[in-house]
Amino acid sequence: MLIKDGIPTKEDLAAVLPSEERLAKGPVAITECFQNIACNPCVAACPQHAISMEPDINATPKVDPDKCIGCRLCVKACPGLAIFVVDMSRPEDKALVTIPFEFLPVPQKGQLVCGLNRAGEEQGWFKVTQAVSGGKKNMTWMLTLEVPKELAMEVRNIKVGGYRDGE
Repeated sequence: MLIKDGIPTKEDLAAVLPSEERLAKGPVAITECFQNIACNPCVAACPQHAISMEPDINATPKVDPDKCIGCRLCVKACPGLAIFVVDMSRPEDKALVTIPFEFLPVPQKGQLVCGLNRAGEEQGWFKVTQAVSGGKKNMTWMLTLEVPKELAMEVRNIKVGGYRDGE
């Protein structure tokens, strides 16, 4: 249960996940922010106005998946590291998952990383397809991992230091 262990329930996730149809169309942001707190950098960062907070800044962010283009600016802006971008549109059995990352060392493109689920359990080794810095003022990196499609809604972090050269 989220309030006790920090892990969202299936019901929590069902409320924020886009439809399978939308997921198949291309990258889309998924907000896994479940607590009402005064925070809205994701709203301000979205050039498509796809993220809203109603009735006010204390509400949880909601993504309009039809407006979202998966640009990942919200991932970089979220101080809670609670936004991910998932791309299930690839024709093969792989998906791309972009996660926020704030540890050192930062894995680099081409390396394999040990992917973790929300409970911190290892899900396998996945290739980093992109590592993008948040810049000098924002030390949040955005790592894009290539994962099997069946794990795209599970992989949400990586094991710090759990890196190796790609195969």
